[in-house]
This record gives sequence, structure tokens and C-alpha cells, in this order.
Amino acid sequence: MKHPVDVHVGKRIRHRRWTAGMTQQQLAERVGIKFQQIQKYETGANRVSASRLWDIAQSLDVDVSFFFDGLASSAASEETGEAPTDILVDKEALELVRSYYAIPENQRRQLFELARVLGRAA
Repeated sequence: MKHPVDVHVGKRIRHRRWTAGMTQQQLAERVGIKFQQIQKYETGANRVSASRLWDIAQSLDVDVSFFFDGLASSAASEETGEAPTDILVDKEALELVRSYYAIPENQRRQLFELARVLGRAA
């Protein structure tokens, strides 16, 4: 069974890698491992050793503590079944944000207002 901390750290690795625009292969090459190992870390299937986490943090240009940010709230939301407080750990949400910022600014403002109205109506 996957440990919740390993899953959280894996999600944070994926989140940072994805926001940096880096593939699993690119991260693996920087760290000196195979991309399959990155996949296992990101799903929480394998635990990341302290030294490997250090290497990953250096490669992704973040402090090691980044991977533990939101851990307490993540564990609490997992227990209660609530939505995570850090919505950007979700791949779909990250894709939505990237797509949103790819839209020209005037259209983006209109889309934002539409989303706000729809959110109020829900």
C-alpha cells in the first residue's frame, strides 16, 4: 500500500516538473536515473530517498521543503474526502491554468467573468 507522504511528495515532484515544462525523461537525465523511476516516484509507488530528493530539488530549482508543502492539509482532505487545498497538484487543474494563460488577454478576461458568473450560479 502506498504511504500518503510518498504520494504527496510524488505529486509535488510532478507538479513542479510539469510547471517547469520538463518531461519525466529530462528530469531523469538531470538526476541520473531512468524515467521509469521518476514515474514511480510521482505515483508514490516508490519512496524517494533523501539524497535523491535533494538531487530532484536541485534539478527543479526548489528547496527540498517544497515537496512537503501542504502535507498536513493534503492528509486531512484525504481522510475527509474533501477537495485538496492545493488545487495545483491536480494535473487537470494545471492544464486548465496553462490553457487559460495561452488565451489572449482580452478573451481571457471575458472567460474569467463567465467562469465567475457560472460559479455563483452553481
